[in-house]
Amino acid sequence: MSAVVAQTLHVFGLRSHVANNIFYFDEQIIIFPSGNHCVKYNVDQKWQKFIPGSEKSQGMLALSISPNRRYLAISETVQEKPAITIYELSSIPCRKRKVLNNFDFQVQKFISMAFSPDSKYLLAQTSPPESNLVYWLWEKQKVMAIVRIDTQNNPVYQVSFSPQDNTQVCVTGNGMFKLLRFAEGTLKQTNFQRGEPQNYLAHTWVADDKIVVGTDTGKLFLFESGDQRWETSIMVKEPTDGSKSLDVIQESESLIEFPPVSSPLPSYEQMVAASSHSQMSMPQVFAIAAYSKGFACSAGPGRVLLFEKMEEKDFYRESREIRIPVDPQSNDPSQPDKQDVLCLCFSPSEETLVASTSKNQLYSITMSLTEISKGEPAHFEYLMYPLHSAPITGLATCIRKPLIATCSLDRSIRLWNYETNTLELFKEYQEEAYSISLHPSGHFIVVGFADKLRLMNLLIDDIRSFKEYSVRGCGECSFSNGGHLFAAVNGNVIHVYTATSLENISSLKGHTGKILREISAFDVTYTAIVISHSGRMMFVGTSVGTIRAMKYPLPLQKEFNEYQAHAGPITKMLLTFDDQFLLTAAEDGCLFTWKVFDKDGRGIKREREVGFAEEVLVTKTDMEEKAQVMLELKTRVEELKMENEYQLRLKDMNYSEKIKELTDKFIQEMESLKTKNQVLRTEKEKQDVYHHEHIEDLLDKQSRELQDMECCNNQKLLLEYEKYQELQLKSQRMQEEYEKQLRDNEETKSQALEELTEFYEAKLQEKTTLLEEAQEDVRQQLREFEETKKQIEEDEDREIQDIKTKYEKKLRDEKESNLRLKGETGIMRKKFSSLQKEIEERTNDIETLKGEQMKLQGVIKSLEKDIQGLKREIQERDETIQDKEKRIYDLKKKNQELGKFKFVLDYKIKELKKQIEPRENEIRVMKEQIQEMEAELENFHKQNTQLELNITELWQKLRATDQEMRRERQKERDLEALVKRFKTDLHNCVAYIQEPRLLKEKVRGLFEKYVQRADMVEIAGLNTDLQQEYARQREHLERNLATLKKKVVKEGELHRTDYIRIMQENVSLIKEINELRRELKFTRSQVYDLEAALKLTKKVRPQEVSETEPSRDMLSTAPAARLNEQEETGRIIEMQRLEIQRLRDQIQEQEQVTGFHTLAGVRLPSLSNSEVDLEVKTN
Repeated sequence: MSAVVAQTLHVFGLRSHVANNIFYFDEQIIIFPSGNHCVKYNVDQKWQKFIPGSEKSQGMLALSISPNRRYLAISETVQEKPAITIYELSSIPCRKRKVLNNFDFQVQKFISMAFSPDSKYLLAQTSPPESNLVYWLWEKQKVMAIVRIDTQNNPVYQVSFSPQDNTQVCVTGNGMFKLLRFAEGTLKQTNFQRGEPQNYLAHTWVADDKIVVGTDTGKLFLFESGDQRWETSIMVKEPTDGSKSLDVIQESESLIEFPPVSSPLPSYEQMVAASSHSQMSMPQVFAIAAYSKGFACSAGPGRVLLFEKMEEKDFYRESREIRIPVDPQSNDPSQPDKQDVLCLCFSPSEETLVASTSKNQLYSITMSLTEISKGEPAHFEYLMYPLHSAPITGLATCIRKPLIATCSLDRSIRLWNYETNTLELFKEYQEEAYSISLHPSGHFIVVGFADKLRLMNLLIDDIRSFKEYSVRGCGECSFSNGGHLFAAVNGNVIHVYTATSLENISSLKGHTGKILREISAFDVTYTAIVISHSGRMMFVGTSVGTIRAMKYPLPLQKEFNEYQAHAGPITKMLLTFDDQFLLTAAEDGCLFTWKVFDKDGRGIKREREVGFAEEVLVTKTDMEEKAQVMLELKTRVEELKMENEYQLRLKDMNYSEKIKELTDKFIQEMESLKTKNQVLRTEKEKQDVYHHEHIEDLLDKQSRELQDMECCNNQKLLLEYEKYQELQLKSQRMQEEYEKQLRDNEETKSQALEELTEFYEAKLQEKTTLLEEAQEDVRQQLREFEETKKQIEEDEDREIQDIKTKYEKKLRDEKESNLRLKGETGIMRKKFSSLQKEIEERTNDIETLKGEQMKLQGVIKSLEKDIQGLKREIQERDETIQDKEKRIYDLKKKNQELGKFKFVLDYKIKELKKQIEPRENEIRVMKEQIQEMEAELENFHKQNTQLELNITELWQKLRATDQEMRRERQKERDLEALVKRFKTDLHNCVAYIQEPRLLKEKVRGLFEKYVQRADMVEIAGLNTDLQQEYARQREHLERNLATLKKKVVKEGELHRTDYIRIMQENVSLIKEINELRRELKFTRSQVYDLEAALKLTKKVRPQEVSETEPSRDMLSTAPAARLNEQEETGRIIEMQRLEIQRLRDQIQEQEQVTGFHTLAGVRLPSLSNSEVDLEVKTN
């Protein structure tokens, strides 16, 4: 055998689609399926122990644990045959107790199981189409009863025992809720379903005869002894992403095709498929678990409700809501609304609730937290860590750190620590990742996504990309052993990049190599392979999920150890750099770590002892942010300390004051109580004296009463004694009389006895004689029997000798033939293998032919339906032909009558033509008037434009005059200021009038200061004249502008009156045109009917019909026009329509001109609307 041994250490994953996939073994240990194992996980100490599946198992289907927690039943498919394996959990390691694999009935697989309350019986439900319910005494492998639950191939979801009764069973499924009782070797149904059948998904026993059942429409039912007692509907609440629908979000298609996870249990998919016809907005109850206060049930995606029993009634009310929280590392906020809760389980002490979901996640919550959260929903927490929910496509490890990197089709990248068995980092992305590789230092990863190849940093709490390459659908990528290079695969091209400059240094296109050696895979397909760094061992992953450990170089014989690992094909395998640990990942989404040993059980020696690095990458911005946060927190802590100290001082002061008040109060109360105590003592002494005196009086009174009673009782005793003596004498006399009667009775009895003995003695003698005769007959028969027995024995001895010799000859012949047949069996085995292959091919052909047959049957059914439809159409057409023949006969009669009215209709058509001609003349006149009005409108438009130009010029002049006026005002202000300054200076000079020399200097200064500005004063005098002229001209222009405005207003009013008049005339013309259209359309319809009638008459009677006078009823019908007249009127109307459209366009142009506005609310009716109204009225 192989010298390499592998032992499972830890698993990261869950198989959620196994029925009843999680339960408690004790308060700290839970059991759940992962890969092809059942895992015992200690929640406190974080260790795992494994219960491997059966050899050549194709996956687990259902689990069940006994009520006493001693046995575990696992339903599996082993070599395409169903089997139930029962393990004893109390032994270490867990050992197989029984294997149930020989069945006397047809079965494909067992989908649900349950142990009886005393753990002696096992209930198992098979899948459709058999749908058998089997009741086992499992320790003796004895089938106690079997019954078919359903005959319509409806799925069955759950079976269970009553918690107190071994004989009572419950089964739920699509359209079925059955209670059965085991009695007299059979299972008999005890309830009858009433009302509409529901799709019952789950149930649980809440009492001895009470069951709560959940459906796919969010309804909960309480049944007691099979009768419905209570019903409620789970309300739909708005999910976390704000959407009110529970739509199923489809996953994006992969660029690389991976086969789906082979889930052998169809229950969850069957539930979803069976409930697809129901409303998607209704929550589906996939799981129910009972506990002492009530029960918990799943209520749609990401939601669990707790129901508690009402004290007054036997009903339940919703008490708490628990939700799956949003993962902060996920980029999808609606993630909790995409995973259904499939299984719920309470711990034995009911302190913890554990849930498993359809996304392969495990959650838990302590029940005390649900009681704390009042009003708001409580939230689950991860039981271990977030797990992969889709096939793992990439696996990598490094040298300097104990890290494992995985990527999956669930669009996530996860980093695991295989020393501490924890999840280090986790992040989700928008695209699927197909490959991953870790840098030997453990600080970088390269990941092949669907659209790009990304190089990323592994930070302390995040994974950040810093370089992207346009490599689409990269199926494989890897760092070099030194970490200075990395390669990525794109199709048949391998791109090689440097990890320092991040450039593409080469591309390798395809290669051809020579096969050095080939060995057989022994009935499986190898999907992954890894060779140790030492080159002495090799591990191979298979398509059935097993691992084979081999020596390297490869042996010629079948020398390897095979281990049960996964429930799907293994996708990736790796050995750590020191060959200590083996890592395997598969399509079931599970990651296993294995310890590698040699044949003696010793671990593989490391080549060198190197401690794992503890360094991590942190960005500068993160460090600065954290330092800033730390400073803020420190300042906040100091502030809080100060506040707390201040608050403590205040509280101390308040408490000291309160203590003083209380001490004073208590001192006063103590003094008052002392006084009360003294008063009570004095009262007590008085009461004691009073009670002593009262007791003495009572004792004297009692002694006197006792003496009186003794005297009375002595007299009564004397009287009673006398009565007793009298009664004793009476009893003696009665006894003597009874003795006499007894003696008489004895004498009569003795005489009767003697007579009876004589009678029965005579009878006894007769019987003894008869018995002796019968004994002699028996002796004679015994002698005859012994003689016949001797003869038969002699005959049998002779026959035995003959048969012995005969069979000895046959045995020798059979031995010879057996030797001959052994040689033939070798030949037949070879033939059998070839025939088996042919049978498989034939079965495949049969399946394809069956599919074609189903298609052809569908085609035949559709053709039969078409034939029936055609037959019905033929019958209907025959009926319509008969109806049409009758109609033709009636039309022939009508045609004869219509021919009589043709002349009158022609005459009326001529009259209508005469009436149309004057209308056309009027229309022509109106057109001329409209043209004149258009010319007037153009003139008005020109005048308006000219006036607008004049107005703009005047506005410009007005602005110029305003500016000049502002300048003149400024000059005036300047001159006034100059005069004021001169006056002040002159006033100052007057002060020196007594001193001529100083006065002269001051006057000279005034002259030098103000004489230079004399010219400006003169200019100001000239400007006053100009301003007067400007004001005069401005007044003239303003007067002209006012007159022009008045003219514009008058002309506008004239325009408006003319426009109103034109509009009124136009409206009247349009009304007349619409009436003419109606009349014309009506005449056209009449002409069409008459022409059709005339054609029928021509076919029946080609001769001309004699003219007859029409009846009075037909004279009231409107006349019809000839074809050429219709064309003329149509042309005329079309021309009128075009003319009206042209006029309307011109009027709209006039409306858009500034200064000319139409009347508000007056618009021409649209031509299309008038035509539609006309057609509606004529029809």
